[in-house]
Amino acid sequence: MMEVLNILFDLSGEIKEMKTLLQHLKKSHFGKFQETWINSQDVLFALKISKRTLQNLRDKKLIPFSRIKGKFYYKLSDIEAMLENNYSINTKKNSYD
Repeated sequence: MMEVLNILFDLSGEIKEMKTLLQHLKKSHFGKFQETWINSQDVLFALKISKRTLQNLRDKKLIPFSRIKGKFYYKLSDIEAMLENNYSINTKKNSYD
Protein backbone atom coordinates (compact mmCIF):
# COMPACT_ATOMS: atom_id res chain seq x y z
CA MET A 1 0.00 0.00 0.00
CA MET A 2 2.83 2.40 0.90
CA GLU A 3 4.55 1.60 -2.39
CA VAL A 4 1.41 2.59 -4.36
CA LEU A 5 1.17 5.86 -2.43
CA ASN A 6 4.83 6.65 -3.21
CA ILE A 7 4.25 5.96 -6.91
CA LEU A 8 1.17 8.21 -6.91
CA PHE A 9 3.10 10.94 -5.09
CA ASP A 10 5.95 10.75 -7.64
CA LEU A 11 3.44 10.75 -10.50
CA SER A 12 1.71 13.79 -9.04
CA GLY A 13 5.04 15.66 -8.92
CA GLU A 14 5.79 14.77 -12.53
CA ILE A 15 2.34 15.94 -13.64
CA LYS A 16 2.88 19.27 -11.86
CA GLU A 17 6.25 19.59 -13.62
CA MET A 18 4.66 18.88 -17.01
CA LYS A 19 1.93 21.43 -16.29
CA THR A 20 4.54 24.08 -15.51
CA LEU A 21 6.46 23.29 -18.71
CA LEU A 22 3.28 23.42 -20.80
CA GLN A 23 2.31 26.78 -19.31
CA HIS A 24 5.79 28.12 -20.09
CA LEU A 25 5.58 26.85 -23.69
CA LYS A 26 2.14 28.36 -24.10
CA LYS A 27 3.38 31.77 -22.93
CA SER A 28 6.57 31.75 -24.98
CA HIS A 29 5.35 30.33 -28.28
CA PHE A 30 1.73 31.30 -28.46
CA GLY A 31 1.92 34.60 -26.60
CA LYS A 32 2.75 36.54 -29.73
CA PHE A 33 -0.49 35.37 -31.35
CA GLN A 34 -2.63 36.56 -28.47
CA GLU A 35 -2.33 40.12 -29.72
CA THR A 36 -5.59 41.49 -31.09
CA TRP A 37 -5.53 41.98 -34.86
CA ILE A 38 -8.16 43.94 -36.74
CA ASN A 39 -8.85 44.32 -40.43
CA SER A 40 -8.99 47.50 -42.52
CA GLN A 41 -12.75 47.90 -42.14
CA ASP A 42 -12.43 47.94 -38.36
CA VAL A 43 -9.66 50.54 -38.55
CA LEU A 44 -11.69 52.73 -40.92
CA PHE A 45 -14.68 52.56 -38.60
CA ALA A 46 -12.71 53.13 -35.38
CA LEU A 47 -10.69 56.09 -36.68
CA LYS A 48 -13.46 57.46 -38.91
CA ILE A 49 -11.10 57.76 -41.87
CA SER A 50 -11.34 56.90 -45.57
CA LYS A 51 -9.70 54.00 -47.39
CA ARG A 52 -7.36 56.48 -49.06
CA THR A 53 -6.28 57.95 -45.71
CA LEU A 54 -5.53 54.47 -44.38
CA GLN A 55 -3.54 53.73 -47.53
CA ASN A 56 -1.55 56.95 -46.99
CA LEU A 57 -0.78 55.89 -43.42
CA ARG A 58 0.57 52.59 -44.74
CA ASP A 59 2.50 54.23 -47.60
CA LYS A 60 4.13 56.72 -45.23
CA LYS A 61 4.95 53.85 -42.84
CA LEU A 62 3.02 55.53 -40.05
CA ILE A 63 1.11 52.36 -39.28
CA PRO A 64 2.52 48.82 -39.36
CA PHE A 65 0.44 46.15 -41.05
CA SER A 66 0.37 42.60 -42.26
CA ARG A 67 -0.95 41.71 -45.71
CA ILE A 68 -2.38 38.33 -46.58
CA LYS A 69 -3.81 37.75 -50.06
CA GLY A 70 -4.49 41.45 -50.54
CA LYS A 71 -6.22 41.91 -47.19
CA PHE A 72 -4.61 44.14 -44.56
CA TYR A 73 -4.47 43.44 -40.84
CA TYR A 74 -3.30 45.72 -38.04
CA LYS A 75 -2.33 45.11 -34.43
CA LEU A 76 -4.61 47.01 -32.11
CA SER A 77 -1.58 47.99 -30.03
CA ASP A 78 0.04 49.55 -33.14
CA ILE A 79 -3.07 51.64 -33.78
CA GLU A 80 -3.05 52.82 -30.17
CA ALA A 81 0.69 53.57 -30.35
CA MET A 82 0.22 55.62 -33.52
CA LEU A 83 -2.50 57.65 -31.81
CA GLU A 84 -0.35 58.15 -28.70
CA ASN A 85 2.71 59.16 -30.75
CA ASN A 86 0.69 61.78 -32.58
CA TYR A 87 -1.14 63.11 -29.54
CA SER A 88 -0.84 66.83 -28.95
CA ILE A 89 -2.51 69.16 -26.53
CA ASN A 90 -3.92 72.37 -27.92
CA THR A 91 -2.50 75.09 -25.68
CA LYS A 92 -3.86 77.90 -27.83
CA LYS A 93 -6.67 79.92 -26.28
CA ASN A 94 -9.87 80.30 -28.24
CA SER A 95 -10.56 83.81 -29.46
CA TYR A 96 -14.05 83.70 -28.02
CA ASP A 97 -12.88 83.00 -24.41
